[in-house]
Amino acid sequence: QVQVVESGGGLVQPGDSLRLSCAASGPTLRTFAMGWFHQAPGKEREHVATITWNGSRTTYADSVKGRFTISGDATKNTVYLQMNGLKPEDTGVYYCAVYATIVAGQTDYWGQGTQVTVSS
Repeated sequence: QVQVVESGGGLVQPGDSLRLSCAASGPTLRTFAMGWFHQAPGKEREHVATITWNGSRTTYADSVKGRFTISGDATKNTVYLQMNGLKPEDTGVYYCAVYATIVAGQTDYWGQGTQVTVSS
């Protein structure tokens, strides 16, 4: 079984920083990318950032470019999201997405999420 565990959320003030962490594990887990999604209260889950191990390519949502940085370690199946200059609209649950290769092709796994609240 694959386990995905996020951590690092919390309550911060506007302008503050947070670093989210995610670790995926499983006896046959072979990841090719990992990423983060954000679900604000009452809204759909949206993509925030993804890192692809091949070439260390990264993609970001326009709303976080210049403020958030994704990084990770393919050998440890871990991914981080450094969030600077947090805004109230960044409030919500952040989910880690794990993209893996399986016998049948590709699949994705998700964590339970970590809550981030930005409020003064």
